[in-house]
Formats: sequence, structure tokens, C-alpha cells
Amino acid sequence: MMVLTPLLAASGGGGSTMLIRAISVAAGKGVLALAVIVASGKLLLEPTFKFVAKSRSSEAFVATILFTVIATSTLTEGLGLSDTLGAFLAGVMLAETKYRHQVEADIQPFRGLLLGLFFITVGFTIDLRLALANIGPVLSLIGGLLALKTGVITAVGVLFGRSFASSFRTGLILAQGGEFAFVIFALAQSVGLLAPDLRQLLVLVVGLSMAMTPVLAALGRVLATKMESGRGLIGARQSDLDTADATNFVIVAGFGRVGQSVCELLDSQLIRYKAFDLSPQRVIEARRRGLPVFFGDACRAEVLRSAGVEKCKAVVVTLDDPPATLRSVQSLSRDYPNLQIFVRAADAKQQMLLQMAGATAIIPELFETSLLLGRAVLLAYDTPPEEVALIIDEQRREQGYGYLHDEEEKREEEEPEPEPQPIPTAKEKTTEVR
Repeated sequence: MMVLTPLLAASGGGGSTMLIRAISVAAGKGVLALAVIVASGKLLLEPTFKFVAKSRSSEAFVATILFTVIATSTLTEGLGLSDTLGAFLAGVMLAETKYRHQVEADIQPFRGLLLGLFFITVGFTIDLRLALANIGPVLSLIGGLLALKTGVITAVGVLFGRSFASSFRTGLILAQGGEFAFVIFALAQSVGLLAPDLRQLLVLVVGLSMAMTPVLAALGRVLATKMESGRGLIGARQSDLDTADATNFVIVAGFGRVGQSVCELLDSQLIRYKAFDLSPQRVIEARRRGLPVFFGDACRAEVLRSAGVEKCKAVVVTLDDPPATLRSVQSLSRDYPNLQIFVRAADAKQQMLLQMAGATAIIPELFETSLLLGRAVLLAYDTPPEEVALIIDEQRREQGYGYLHDEEEKREEEEPEPEPQPIPTAKEKTTEVR
């Protein structure tokens, strides 16, 4: 639409021939713009962000993001297309990079501010007197828009195997007009395709339909519940409700020496995870090996939120920066009190601070290393292994994390021992051979 709108205005009233020509030109320019932007993104975007990420400067990172958007918008405008299309394509390119979580976190303040200004501007353009003067057409257009989108989305949902109730509820939630319509209407008015009065009327219809979203969502929930209650389901199919597998993953903050070891253990048990690190080289090497490792500051709540921390089972903090580790644990325990947080500690002081911050389990790595060294020495002096194990466990309990090993031993004791198989006699062995 953003490609066609200016070209349709340029074609004027030349009939179907001019329309076909405009569409052909639009397709050619669109393909050219996409090719140039995609090639530039593949060849320039990744190396540029890799270079900027090495500086560890959030200001440089934000500046690079803004430059990417402005450069892409300028390119599309130079090709005779909309600068809005360029901004959209820049967002698509940034979302495809391994830095997308950090990008989302860094633009969060700008997104909230600019989105608020956008809707304030749209609100100022709504003329309530126009709505009252055209109450019949306005209500008809809103009803038609809601009915058409609800019907299409419901049909698509059923076509893809969802239940009718779930599809209908989704259709009602998404039935309102989108904010992208405001962009298209403004572009159409600027090129002369829409009269100002008609544009105000359409903006009014879309705005009022968006205001009805809470009512439509509540209505969809009630209707879907009634539809599915006779089948023993509430609002969706059982397969839709069973999301345990989809949320059973671990977030690893830091992909250094300790983080890599943790991820290898998770891989050995086929447990899904997402890891974050601020080293571009480390992230690139991990991505080449096909590992789910992303560039991002795991101490920032925005980065973890964009990774779906509210859906994960646990967070493992393996950062080697004590202040950053403490901030991360404090933020996680405050925002997600039921989340399991496993963290490494450099010494006893940091262990105490992390325990007060709300960590689930804390492993003091220097102390654990000393225990392993002491264990090796005691075994070298012919100390019985059972006695060594008792000494080590006692030291761990004094440090406040011996309960982890107690639970592991308890699980091992609860596992039933295999029943001894009877030894076959010579006669039975002869029978088996025959």
C-alpha cells in the first residue's frame, strides 16, 4: 500500500492502462528497493553492529539504530517510494539480526515517547462534530469493519486447525482497525487521493474501532467460554491450553566459561535455553555453531522481557561482574517473585548480598574450587571417600548451599533399586539355546 499510494496518485485518471502501468512501476521499484536494502543489511549491518558492540557504548548503539532507520528511509524516498516504507524495512532488518533483543531494549524509551506523540496527534485530528453529523455512516462503517475482519480472521483460524470458538475470539480481539491505517490515510491525503473530510471520517472510524477493543475482548472471552463449555474446554482446545513445553526453557545471562558449561549441561538433557552475552565475538562463534545465543545486556529488564522471561522456568546468572549480577538478581526477584534464579558468587560477601536480593540458589565458585582441591588432597592421603564426602558436605552446609546436594542425594535414595534377576540354571540355558 505504501508503494502503490503515491504511484496511484501520479497515474491520475488515466484509466486501467495507467493503473496497470503504475502497479508495474511500483512492483519494479519495490523489488529494487528490497534488493538494495536486503543486500546492504547483509553486507553492512552485521559488521557495523559488531564494531559498535565492541565499544560497549549504549549511546553509540542507539545512534547506529537511528542512522539505519534514517538511511533506509532516505533511500526509499530517493527511489520515489514512501519514507515510511523505508522505516518499516529498517525495522524488519534490525529484527533479523542477532542484536535484536538489545535493539528492542535500547529503543524502548523512544518507542513509548514517539508512539504516545503519534496517538496524541491522531486524537487531535478526530472531529467529534463530524461524527455526530454523520452518525449513521460512522456506525455503518465501524460495524462493517468489525464484521469483515472478524469473519476473515475466524475463517483463517479454522482453516489452520484451531477451534471455532478460539478463532472467533481471536477475530473479535483483532477486529479493530490498526494504527498503520493512520499512516496510509495521511499518505493518501498528502498525494491527493483522499479529500481532507473523507480522511477525517476514516480516521474517526478506525479510532473508535480501536477504542472498542476492551469491550470486544471481553465479549469474545464470554462467547468462546460458552461455546466450548459443552466440550469440557474453556476458551480453547486442550492442545492450545497445554503450554508447558512452550514455556519450559531457561535463560542464561552470560555466555562465558561458566555460562558455556551450563548450556552444555542443558543441551545434554535436551533442555531449551536462550543465552545472552555482551561479547560480539563470543555471540558470533556461538551462532555459527547453531546455538541460541544473542547479543544483549542480561542485566537490563527490557532485554530479558523481550526474550520472554515471564514464560521461562529459570534464569541462570553467570556474569563475572558482581555489581551487574546483583542488579540483575534484584530486578528479577522484584519483577518475577516466583522465578527460580540460580547465580554464581565470587566470594562469601557477594553470596550474602545475592541471598538478600532473592536468589534461589547461590554457588560460590572460589569456595567450590577450594573444596575440589581439598578433596583431591585428602584422597591422595588415603582418607576414605565416604569420610571425604561427609567433610565436603559439612563445609557446603556451613556456606548455606548444602541443601542442593541433600536434595540430589534424597532423589537418588528415592529411586527404586533394580530387582536382582535370578541366575538361570544350566538346563534353562540349554533350553534358550535350542
